Amino acid sequence: MTQGLFINGARPKSKKAVKEAVRDNPGSVSVEGTSMFGGDYDGPLTGAPNGRIDFVGPDPYRARNFYGNLTVKDGQIKVT
Repeated sequence: MTQGLFINGARPKSKKAVKEAVRDNPGSVSVEGTSMFGGDYDGPLTGAPNGRIDFVGPDPYRARNFYGNLTVKDGQIKVT
């Protein structure tokens, strides 16, 4: 399931914007759980558990213009 993202409370305009935000200020990025069954991480990216978060943007409900994933391992975050 793909999740949504917010950067400083707003939807990101592009995957490049996500990469820049994660690089410059990962605390500004928050993850939105979208599964109606639960189980998705929902909260600030800096508090995410180790693992992979698949995202879509700018809006997972209305505009799926770009996709990617965030890999979190021991506090290090990689965007692909």
